[in-house]
Amino acid sequence: MKRIEELYQPVERPIKIVQFGEGNFLRAFVDYMTDVANASGVFNGNIAVVKPIPFGSLERFQKQKNLYTVSLRGRKNGEAYVENRVITSISRCVDCYEDFASFLELARLDSLEFVVSNTTEAGIAYDPSDRFDMAPQSSYPGKLTRFLYERFHAFSGSAEKGLVILPVELIENNGGKLKECVLQYAAQWELKPEFKDWLQNSCVFCSTLVDRIVTGYPKGEAEQICEKLGYQDELLDTAEPFGLWVIEGPKDISERLPFPKAGLPVVFTENQKPYRERKVRILNGAHTATVLAGYLMGRNIVRECMHDPLIRKFMEQVVLEEIVPTVKLPHEEAVAFAQSVFERFDNPFVDHALLSISLNSVSKWKARILPTFKDQYRAAGKPPNLLTFSFAALMAFYQSDEWKEHALIGRRNGESYEIHDDESVLNFFRCNSRKPVNEFVRAFASETSFWGENLTEYNRFEEMVCGYLSDILEKGMAKAMEHVLSSEG
Repeated sequence: MKRIEELYQPVERPIKIVQFGEGNFLRAFVDYMTDVANASGVFNGNIAVVKPIPFGSLERFQKQKNLYTVSLRGRKNGEAYVENRVITSISRCVDCYEDFASFLELARLDSLEFVVSNTTEAGIAYDPSDRFDMAPQSSYPGKLTRFLYERFHAFSGSAEKGLVILPVELIENNGGKLKECVLQYAAQWELKPEFKDWLQNSCVFCSTLVDRIVTGYPKGEAEQICEKLGYQDELLDTAEPFGLWVIEGPKDISERLPFPKAGLPVVFTENQKPYRERKVRILNGAHTATVLAGYLMGRNIVRECMHDPLIRKFMEQVVLEEIVPTVKLPHEEAVAFAQSVFERFDNPFVDHALLSISLNSVSKWKARILPTFKDQYRAAGKPPNLLTFSFAALMAFYQSDEWKEHALIGRRNGESYEIHDDESVLNFFRCNSRKPVNEFVRAFASETSFWGENLTEYNRFEEMVCGYLSDILEKGMAKAMEHVLSSEG
């Protein structure tokens, strides 16, 4: 079988984007979108990729002339959907640890307009040990500061040569936090005041929100997929069809990055908070409210939950009736997003394990469910039934005093499963799981170190959780879920 670089050729375009990170997500998201925009004629620009960490290799990129395939697989409008696209939007790949001079050379490109990054959530952090004369600096913000100073110097501080910075790391206010770090380095390294002015006035640090499940190189299926494609591709990257890139900035950059004109799911806004809230409350909240109960009902992956009529009914009701009304976006928009989430959860190509979603469920319930719970409580004057049931399901899933190698051991139909969370959470359940239900519930709901408040102060919450948990323990999760849904109806 031929290789991808024997059948396809790179396409030369001006380099407009420098990208810190060569991982699966950026390649199936930003690089894919750039390729579509190029092909649609709304954008004429390529990407230079910078490997921002010392380990790893760019050998596969060099071997394949920076060409690779993105395979989007999932459901669209209820039907199975597969799209295979050869990506030609990467022009160069640079290892800044092996070739620092080429890294700085990118900063001097006249065509450059954007910097994109995905250096993990820990990547946007200030490291006081970074120095200006290091080649390179250890932190991503340190590298970026050095890069921007090189550009400032090369173009004599021209306001027109400022860059738009688009971090996609999954932290809130990622653009603001990255800018803080860069300004800290500018001060620490005692760089010219004019440079600090240029950073403030000529560069735009945007906060962004991204959403796409990227499953990366499909080890078990790669040979079969390549057989269908008709060529070998060692950089094959798989992802779901759904995508969303919300870009918030102080300046309107939509004309410089006109991706929506190519039909791409990019939203420019002055406030991304409602979109972040929508994702956390609906998508993440649907997971947290449902999967622990689903697991105790014998399901192992998300798709199985979607095919179980009882679990699906529970998920749809908790999302559409209790979560969606609290989202601060137009109702139709929130409902449409919820429907897209249900479709994504039913992806026939992704086996998303419920146990992997179960990690750290206590802090997830606080972040993803509690704000919705509080909004519903304020509106109705009583706890929402299904979200309260999810709290009882969490307790049932975690209820164990059996310990093994940094995990609690739960039991499902006689089989064991591991419960992973912070040590304080696991210790709580280890010490309290054998207590009578009412004592167990009171202890958990009133543990302010978990919730930031005492949940027993919400009228009837403690009583309702006790009733739901007793139902689960006495009748089983399925019967308890049927009961709460029938009381809803």
